[in-house]
Amino acid sequence: MAKDFIFPDVGEGITEGEIVRWLVREGDQVEVDQTLAEIETDKAVVEMPSPYAGTVLKLHFKEKDLIKVGQPLVTIGEKGEVPAEAAPAAAAAPAPGPGPAPAAPAGPAAPSPAPTGAEVLATPKVRALAKELGLDIGAVPGTGPGGRVTEEDVRAFRPAPAEKKPPLKVKAKYDLYGTLERIPLRGVRRATAKKMRESLDHAAHVTHCDEADAGPLEALRQKMKPEVEAAGAKLTYLPFIVKALVEALKLHPTLNATLDEEESEIVVRKYYNIGIAVDIPDGLIVPVVKAADQKSVADLAAEIQALAQAAKERTLDLADLKGGTFSITNVGVIGGDIATPIINYPEAAILATMKIADRARVEGGAVVVKKTLPLCLAFDHRVVDGAEAARFTKDLIRFLEAPESLPLGGE
Repeated sequence: MAKDFIFPDVGEGITEGEIVRWLVREGDQVEVDQTLAEIETDKAVVEMPSPYAGTVLKLHFKEKDLIKVGQPLVTIGEKGEVPAEAAPAAAAAPAPGPGPAPAAPAGPAAPSPAPTGAEVLATPKVRALAKELGLDIGAVPGTGPGGRVTEEDVRAFRPAPAEKKPPLKVKAKYDLYGTLERIPLRGVRRATAKKMRESLDHAAHVTHCDEADAGPLEALRQKMKPEVEAAGAKLTYLPFIVKALVEALKLHPTLNATLDEEESEIVVRKYYNIGIAVDIPDGLIVPVVKAADQKSVADLAAEIQALAQAAKERTLDLADLKGGTFSITNVGVIGGDIATPIINYPEAAILATMKIADRARVEGGAVVVKKTLPLCLAFDHRVVDGAEAARFTKDLIRFLEAPESLPLGGE
């Protein structure tokens, strides 16, 4: 018997997905747990395993279509079986002939067709009144003897309002100035748009900027680089920034918090799961390094590299995207001195690390060239005051400028 595989609720508030690629065709034989399709949700590309064995009778969506939780994805049944909605009409009744009459089909008899205007029981006067009022007399329920339509029936009848047709949507391919290209807002880009709008609607965004002397950080990175990279991980500045960030969060816990709006409570997290924003062609994904305080610089380097690669290949597990307490967006790999990042709601803050470069600075009344790291902290002013954000950034800079003091080997 044919069964519909309904697109399931995969958690994390996901309500829909986009069919990226079908891995089966109608008519194919499939086994239990065989992957039917790849579906892109707000969080990741998910492989949909078949819950049934049998023949694929119908694919209900095309590639690039959106499917909502609860809609049928595919119908699976026995070979040669026809999906219910596509079943042919019942065969015509056989012509009469000799022999016993065929048995009547079981079940209730089909309803008689509604009478036409000519079959309605009504006097000429009542018919004329219905015509004068612009009514279809066949639609007027009769309350007189035998279902006869009376004058009172006609005057009391209120026809249902006509169904309004939706207006046609015209998508222009050009305007007064030239041609246009329309790119569907789907997948990660759609999820990013929703997430950013949610953050701006909820949090009170403020950005605080400062910079650190990156000379000591660069010296330590060069010192540790051979050993870490010999183990197979590329050593960037990011693992050191994560270690310094965790130490600063310990001193300023409200930066590692969230606001429970329903209970009107600031909830401080006593663990440190750091989200690392990864730029991919379709948008932005933020995998989370769990328990960052307990990992060494070498461990962080390897994990950040693995998560970034999985994000680009869209092979992240949903668990890799959950549980963040604070996020970093490393804009500096592209360039720039200042940014105003959007908080990864419901977190309370996000740090944008800008480009490390030689910059002219004044020291002791003289202009010197120093390698500096600009830092831009965006925070939710409902949870964190400006003075606290400034103190947090000052302590973060203190740790970055003395990286040898950090617990580089983890805890």
